[in-house]
Amino acid sequence: MKGFGRVLTAMITPMTENGEVNYDEAHRCACHLVNNGSDGIVVAGTTGESPVLSVEEKCRLFATVKEAAAGRAAVIAGTGSNNTAASIELTKKAEELGCDGIMLVTPYYNKPSQEGLYQHFKAIASETKLPVILYNVPGRTSCNLMPDTVARLAEIENIVAVKEASGNLDQVAEIRRKTPPDFLIYSGDDSLTLPMLSVGGHGIISVASHVAGKMIKRMIEAYVAGDVETARELHLKLFPLFKVIFITTNPVPIKAAVELIGIKAGPPRLPLVKATVQEIDAVRKVMEDLNIIA
Repeated sequence: MKGFGRVLTAMITPMTENGEVNYDEAHRCACHLVNNGSDGIVVAGTTGESPVLSVEEKCRLFATVKEAAAGRAAVIAGTGSNNTAASIELTKKAEELGCDGIMLVTPYYNKPSQEGLYQHFKAIASETKLPVILYNVPGRTSCNLMPDTVARLAEIENIVAVKEASGNLDQVAEIRRKTPPDFLIYSGDDSLTLPMLSVGGHGIISVASHVAGKMIKRMIEAYVAGDVETARELHLKLFPLFKVIFITTNPVPIKAAVELIGIKAGPPRLPLVKATVQEIDAVRKVMEDLNIIA
């Protein structure tokens, strides 16, 4: 089967207090994720603050996480942007660095048509042998990758999956109905993982798995094994965490959460700012309730 496992983590990019990428802590964070339920790690995605990372920083992060994973988890490079030529260039670098796949976000700001989206993704996929995960997140991009377009793209051999973060279960069901069974649908919203599994989803590209990866994996494995009751119980137990890590713009809350488990996430880069005391307290309370921290 094509795929990278059931639980992928959209990894934060640790920063020093003066705003430099903390590669040593990125290595440590990646090791933590591999040891705590992640089958794969997405590097330099939304949660990784891709808009404020340079090409050089992204490439060094790809290499750092690849070294940390050491074959124990897939490393997926976030190489998408709203510039097709630039995305192709970064994709080639990711392939040279030994990444296991790439994730391509829908182009933001320039608002292409569905045909433009198709041609954009097709152009990038044609320039690499790596498997491609499409990433649809209209709330970030003002651009919705529609099911018919996903179905067309799924006909391209190395486009193997979509991360669906539209929040629309009807759209997910349409994608499942119109694509081959081996085309994988990953939830892009932690709180919708279980509902998406029920309409044909495969797994999650998660933010919450930074601190609850093993529980999330148990939830998915329970559902796949037919133990829906256990899956539902775990979903409801985790639901407050799924919500609190989005009380303000991602990755601000999850960086606070990661700090609470002892990884030096550091501040986000401007224009994002650190979580407030009230936001940190809210995150801490949920993590204490789940026994993630004492």
